[in-house]
Order: sequence, then C-alpha cells, then structure tokens
Amino acid sequence: VYKRQVSTQSTWVLKTHIDILSDFDWHVVEELKRLAKLHDFMLFEDRKFADIGNTVLAQFRAGTYRIAEWADIVNCHLVPGPGIIKALREGAKSVGRDIGLLIIAQMSSAGSLATGAYTRACVAEAVRSRDMVIGFIAQGGLTPLSPELLHITPGVQFAKSGDSLGQQYGTPQAAILNRGSDIIQVGRGIVQAADPVAEAQKYKEAAWEAYAERCRRSAHL
Repeated sequence: VYKRQVSTQSTWVLKTHIDILSDFDWHVVEELKRLAKLHDFMLFEDRKFADIGNTVLAQFRAGTYRIAEWADIVNCHLVPGPGIIKALREGAKSVGRDIGLLIIAQMSSAGSLATGAYTRACVAEAVRSRDMVIGFIAQGGLTPLSPELLHITPGVQFAKSGDSLGQQYGTPQAAILNRGSDIIQVGRGIVQAADPVAEAQKYKEAAWEAYAERCRRSAHL
C-alpha cells in the first residue's frame, strides 16, 4: 500500500509507527529511506516520546529502531517537562542530523486531557525552543503570532465521525478552514480505502482548497 501511495504527488510526510511492525528488520528502514528520497517526502515517526530525558535519549538513538538515524520528524508529549526537548535535541546532534520536533499540544481522542493550561504550556515551550520545535500536533491553530510553527491535525477522515476506541474524526475543511490548521494527518482514511492513491489525492485537493479559501478570507479582513 505504501509503495502505491507514495508514488503519487499527494504525500508530503509519511507517518510511521515503527514499533507495531511484527516483522521489523533494518531493511524496512532502508526501504523507507529509499522511497522517501525517490519520491521527495519526509519520514515522521509517531513515537510520542513521553518519559524523563535520559530514557527518551536512549529510546531515540538506541534500541531496535534507532529512530534518530532515519526519522526526519518526531513528536513528544510535554508532560515530563522541557528536559524531553533537551534530550531529543542532544540525540539528534549525536547522530549529526537536523530533526524536526512536533509537540503534542492537543489530541483527537474523546476525553483527552491535553487542553487548557497544558496546551498553553506546550505553546510557550515551543516558542522558546524553535531551534528544534517545528510545530504542534493540534486540533487547530494555536500561535497566530508565530506563523513559522506548523499545526498538524490528526483524526481527519471524510467517511466517519469516530471509532469504537474514542477517536474523533473531522474533515479537512474543519481542520484547516474552520480551526486554522496548516496540514492534515490522514491514516485509516487512506490506508483502508479501496484505492489509496485516489483517496490520497482527494484529501490533498480538499486540504488545499480549504487553505486557499482561508487565505482568501484573510485577504478581505
């Protein structure tokens, strides 16, 4: 499925959950890197780091997956405090790579505790750490005064409003036009489609049209 998907022009970033592969070996990483270079997209490992700095540093650059060696983008929760950003910064530096970090400021699941004061703390730390932080996983725009920080919204799907495990879906228009996000993150809506390539193109076009409409409205303010 992924080989068919990334052969289109609809993918900017391919998001992975490398630790759920039952048949993982290093060839998987080499193939992902080859495809990323061939089709000009980035690799985003959705690891959601969330531990103390020393543990996160080991998870990032060592172990089976050696994420720091191949991921272009990773993400983290800020629950442990800003030391987690320092650890990820150190890990990237130790392998000689520039790796973008997304802070998970909000989530798309029902009952998420990533709201209010916690979300505001994520925003403040991102602004202080712009040497590594490139933006947020969020449900909408959070930093109108820092437009260089990206807002990526997960839980986007045309067909469903949710699943049995608490996921809540919204449309590309809701994420980008109504709530001010920059990029949509689509998983099952593409992977489980009858034609993933065609479906990816539909999401791309819907997201672009929503963004263009937002720009048109802003121009008239």
